Amino acid sequence: MNELIIRLSDAERAELADLADATGQLPEELALDAVRARLRAERARVGAEAERLARQHATLLKRLGE
Repeated sequence: MNELIIRLSDAERAELADLADATGQLPEELALDAVRARLRAERARVGAEAERLARQHATLLKRLGE
């Protein structure tokens, strides 16, 4: 496993600590969940855009494949 260090303001760190306390999780777990959610969302966005472009340019892509 790799380690990543992020810098938070005092206010962000306090807010993260409060959320961790309220949810019974560690601040690190919340941060990891946030990173994973962002990666999933970006993967889905890029995939949808790729599908849209493939449909939009299907004729050209078919000609290039011939």
